[in-house]
Amino acid sequence: MTPPRPAGRLRRAAGALSADLTPLRDSPTFRGLWAAETVSSLGTQMTFVAVPLQVYTLSRSSLQVGLVGLVGLVPLVLLGLLGGAIADAVDRRRLVLLTTAGLALCSLAFAVVTLTGVASVPVLLVLTALQAGCSAVDSPTRRTFPARLLRRDQIPAAGSLEQVGFNLALTVGPLLAGLLVGTAGSQAVYLLDTVTFAATAWAVVRLPAMPPLGGATRSGLRSVAEGLRYLRTQRALGASFAADIVAMVFGMPRALFPALAAGQFAGGARTAGLLYAAPAVGALVSGATGGWISRVQRHGTAVLLSVVVWGASIAAFGLTTALWLGLVLLAVAGAADMVSAVFRNAIVQAVTPDALRGRLSGIFIVVVAGGPRLGDLESGGVASLFDPRVSVVSGGIVCLVAVAAVAVFMPSLRRYRADVVPVGPDAPGPAAAAMRPEPRVLDGPAGRPIADDVSPPDGDGSLREPAGGTT
Repeated sequence: MTPPRPAGRLRRAAGALSADLTPLRDSPTFRGLWAAETVSSLGTQMTFVAVPLQVYTLSRSSLQVGLVGLVGLVPLVLLGLLGGAIADAVDRRRLVLLTTAGLALCSLAFAVVTLTGVASVPVLLVLTALQAGCSAVDSPTRRTFPARLLRRDQIPAAGSLEQVGFNLALTVGPLLAGLLVGTAGSQAVYLLDTVTFAATAWAVVRLPAMPPLGGATRSGLRSVAEGLRYLRTQRALGASFAADIVAMVFGMPRALFPALAAGQFAGGARTAGLLYAAPAVGALVSGATGGWISRVQRHGTAVLLSVVVWGASIAAFGLTTALWLGLVLLAVAGAADMVSAVFRNAIVQAVTPDALRGRLSGIFIVVVAGGPRLGDLESGGVASLFDPRVSVVSGGIVCLVAVAAVAVFMPSLRRYRADVVPVGPDAPGPAAAAMRPEPRVLDGPAGRPIADDVSPPDGDGSLREPAGGTT
């Protein structure tokens, strides 16, 4: 038998590494939503960079830049939990249309106060809080869409594609923000961000109705409590949240980028833009070569290893004075964070029934978005007591120690596999069982909706039975 040619082996290897595009090919609805959200994310990431740059220009204080994250934390936590409950009680498509309009108005308000000269640190902080409140309802609701549009086995690939789109925006957005702030001012960024929300509105209008399956629930504190009680039964999911909080609170130095750009790397707004963009470049490369992700079954171990790489890269970044090396280390950290995000999202989608998916997505958003905001405060506070480099290095080291503690004291995450069915105390309880099976709105030929009965969500107990699949 003739051995395979080297060129053939290279093509197969490239195919194995390239991103899995199956969700985009199979679902025109998901494809349009993905493209629109990528465009909208571009404007959002530009604003996320422009606001701290504007605050630093007005105050020359890393601590006040850290406050940008803090003021968004309270509405994020309160409305994130409540927003998930609202998403489980109403048509999710209509809710996202309302939140998209609110976010567009917030961006327009940033532009107006800047153009009229009213902008001050307190005004910018108030608008940041309003923006965070709208996002806290918007994000968990939007995260329920892929599970209704795609087959369950396509969720990891869809998560990887969403990370590619998000990190493409996270790469280009900061670079454009640094350029526009330095040439046309912050108001140009905010106006462009306002326009990009039209893409999201167009895509969401084209979605089918998205009422919660199994009947709507009443939103409120009791509904939020039900979601939190369900989370307590899913120990691997809770541990994955803990791992992300560890990484973001102690190892997220983004509040220090303006100060590091001016001091450690002797630059300005453009250098800060490069620092903001570098993690996204790494995540983008990781996502574009993430064909292997769909074949990994040990999702929990992948999350833990990704956080280790993140913490080590951030600590090393704080030690370097060479800009090119700092950018490489931030890119490595971003690649690791992308892998962690994909597998954490896959765990959320796998263990959560549709009737609870809004609430669990709300908790997920609180963790994902709240952790970095606490990290802004932590890094800014340590920098004000010592200096930015000490803050970065110490944060990376503490991140490594803390994730080791998660691995030891929360073993359910290490043991979690996507190819097993749980038995024992962590298996989905009677309330979840009553919600199965879940018919989903999938795209059939020519984009026509078809029904799909989905197997029950997996839990995360330490006692498991094989359910097939690869190692």
